[in-house]
Amino acid sequence: MLKVGITGGIGSGKSWVCRIFQQLGVPLFEADLEVKKLYASDAALKNELLSAFGSQTFHADGGINTQFLKEVLVDAEKRNQLNKLVHPRVFERFHQWAQDQNAPYVIKEAAILFESGADKTVNKTIGVFAPLELRIARVLKRDARTREDILALISMQLSDEELRAKVDYQILNDNQHAVITQVRDLHHILCNESRHF
Repeated sequence: MLKVGITGGIGSGKSWVCRIFQQLGVPLFEADLEVKKLYASDAALKNELLSAFGSQTFHADGGINTQFLKEVLVDAEKRNQLNKLVHPRVFERFHQWAQDQNAPYVIKEAAILFESGADKTVNKTIGVFAPLELRIARVLKRDARTREDILALISMQLSDEELRAKVDYQILNDNQHAVITQVRDLHHILCNESRHF
């Protein structure tokens, strides 16, 4: 089966693009959602996180302390440590999930597809792109974040230039180009590609 990874910087609209693929009948694996499930269900991971980052990693009720994790992610060394604990588990879940799907191809949505090494778990990659100011405006409208917070997050992700050099396909979500048409066209290409996998 053909496995396709979709990524894009914060505010690029990759989640919306994924919903369009879903409407076309393509199974979707959301890596970020799977990470949240792991935090809640994987006792071994919980113990490893507690050992690595301390008791403040989790709230008293056992739920993950997302505010603390955001602070952890700012530190490159701690971010790498967290990724080494979490991502191999997500890769395994994706592998198992993909085996259970019955479709020409599946999609894995991952905010840090290349940074996490998740690009090695897929055959093709799609990047979703949007102008910087539009991305910032979208996130300001959606999240309780400051412009400075958003720019800090963007600085931790691959630049558009780096991402364009890595992906196989691009979707432009700039409010000027028809995204649905781009997705439909790409869907046909991927259905054809899937015959080789």
